[in-house]
Amino acid sequence: MTYTLLNIVFLGVVVLVAVAAVVARRSPRWRAIGLAAVLLLTMTAVFDNVIIGTGLVAYDDSLISGLRIGLAPIEDFAYTVAALVLLPAVWELLARRRPRQDERS
Repeated sequence: MTYTLLNIVFLGVVVLVAVAAVVARRSPRWRAIGLAAVLLLTMTAVFDNVIIGTGLVAYDDSLISGLRIGLAPIEDFAYTVAALVLLPAVWELLARRRPRQDERS
């Protein structure tokens, strides 16, 4: 199984959970996720390149797409994207609804 196929399956589940959060009208704050994405994807690029460059991790070239950011295969970034979408979506789905101001009295 290639990393791309594995990512498609994994990200498919993430999309389903994110859609469920949106349909339940409990959509995460996408602007905050976007800001976190910039930071986390940059950190992923830096640290993946370090661990690959030092030889701690190696990839079978026949299992990756060939697209790379530095030394890191593009497939490696799918886990960061999945975490950025999945965690807030699950958080919103599991959060208790707060009563509105007029219901508290």
